[in-house]
Amino acid sequence: MKTKTKMSLAAAAAAALLAACASSPPAQPTASASLEARSGSGVSGVVSFSARGDKVYVDARVSGLTPGEHGFHVHEVGDCSAADAMSAKGHFNPAGKPHGHHDGGERHAGDMPNLRADAAGNASYAGELNQLSLGNDANGIIGRSVVIHADPDDYKSQPAGNSGKRVACGVIRAATPRGY
Repeated sequence: MKTKTKMSLAAAAAAALLAACASSPPAQPTASASLEARSGSGVSGVVSFSARGDKVYVDARVSGLTPGEHGFHVHEVGDCSAADAMSAKGHFNPAGKPHGHHDGGERHAGDMPNLRADAAGNASYAGELNQLSLGNDANGIIGRSVVIHADPDDYKSQPAGNSGKRVACGVIRAATPRGY
């Protein structure tokens, strides 16, 4: 009798777990870009993106930079084939706005904060950005590219912030859900 009760309890627990999994909200979309050196640099790293409501969380880990600030942008085209990354075209700008500060409303959607490299050439960034999405809408960034520049973005020069040559580029690719 005790064995039958234990088996019934185990079956009930398994059914409850399956029901909880079935009612869990769907996973938010994620994407990433593996950065490759361009323009003769030794820059490498990874930039990860995840949807958080109507914003995109960006997590960047970069090495091989010169110490100091570097322009950091999403670019129009997911093509990093050119040695100077010019194949990535200009900043991602679906609304046709002037270049500006990443916290302002009047800016390219692809304008992100400058990366700050330490004395060893390592930089990281973690933060939420608006005007980007991981969906198929006008602000979607899947299939576009991330570019890091040699110089800081001044956030005002047109059309691209006077950030200098492109030292790294990576195509933004949707992440494959676990289990697939």
